[in-house]
Amino acid sequence: MFINKNPYILSQALDMHDTCSNCGTKYKIEPSFFYGSMYVSYAVGIAFAVAAFVISFFVFNAGIDTVFISIVGTLIICMPIILRLSRNIWINFFMSYDKSLAKK
Repeated sequence: MFINKNPYILSQALDMHDTCSNCGTKYKIEPSFFYGSMYVSYAVGIAFAVAAFVISFFVFNAGIDTVFISIVGTLIICMPIILRLSRNIWINFFMSYDKSLAKK
């Protein structure tokens, strides 16, 4: 789906192919289609933040300052992954994979 497989090359993090290389499905259904993925990105970011909180607070028994730093650090480090994951989730709300269309 994405041109560069490494999400941490930030200049190319959201560069996408126009169509699926497997089935030919057009990714950009309409202009600004992926603006809706911002809502998904918020939910995915909250999930990552809650995971960072649970791990740092309950597993490592860290103080509140350390917990806050671990949440912010997790969100900053995982930002490219969250962006790509939210785009994938958003497009799957509207499209489904059909094996019969796949190239053989």
